[in-house]
Amino acid sequence: MTTAETKRFMTHFIDEVINRKNIAATDQLVATDFLEQVPFPGQGPGREGLKDALQALFTGFPDMHWTVQEQIAEGEKVVTRFSWTGTHAGAFMGIPPTQKQVEVWGVVLDVVRNGLFVESRLLMDTVSLLQQVGVMP
Repeated sequence: MTTAETKRFMTHFIDEVINRKNIAATDQLVATDFLEQVPFPGQGPGREGLKDALQALFTGFPDMHWTVQEQIAEGEKVVTRFSWTGTHAGAFMGIPPTQKQVEVWGVVLDVVRNGLFVESRLLMDTVSLLQQVGVMP
């Protein structure tokens, strides 16, 4: 894949899986042995672990929407600077719903190999998220 194709692939993943909440699409887009370098608490391994982490986010923030701010690609790697917004309308990581609106930024380094999402390292402003839902000063 060219760097432009790799960037398009990750943008498609964000749009289809995250913004459209189409977890089933991971079966075609994500390798079964997917590696999350910085897993969410309790996230299991592989594609199924990614599905579980995504479902936890969608449960906690059912109107979650990601916006790509910037992307840089080299070879099979794509760095995406993003922000996401949502309403804390469901339980998330043991935190009962607060109905508070949040806006969170992050950077993710993803690897696309042979047309599949194979690896990710997500860095997100979790402290700000916890502050916005009111569980951290």
